[in-house]
Amino acid sequence: MVELHPAPAPRLDAVFHALGDATRRHMLRDLAGGQRSVGELAAPFEMSLAAASKHIKALEKAGLVRREVQGRTHICRLETRPLEDAHEWIAFYESFWSRRLDVLEGLLRQDDAKLPKGDDQ
Repeated sequence: MVELHPAPAPRLDAVFHALGDATRRHMLRDLAGGQRSVGELAAPFEMSLAAASKHIKALEKAGLVRREVQGRTHICRLETRPLEDAHEWIAFYESFWSRRLDVLEGLLRQDDAKLPKGDDQ
């Protein structure tokens, strides 16, 4: 199997774990529009700041979010490199399966070409 050069396995595992939760994916989408406070990230979910903080910690562990404290406010920013690593990992398998399906299509076309004309079976 081909080894990819991106993030070490534990970091990639943390990224996919973080992306496995709809709330965290929504938070990342919000952060794509610019920095947000923990309260702003929590607001659409009517969750406590403590609950939002747990989600943000999972995003931080994956390296997807950087949190900065400004007084009593915690400001979060999106970090894109881990998403790029995950995309590269997925792209490898997308390419792999596309090639395999192209081979299958070629074989099926060869079989179709061998069938007598007008024979539906």
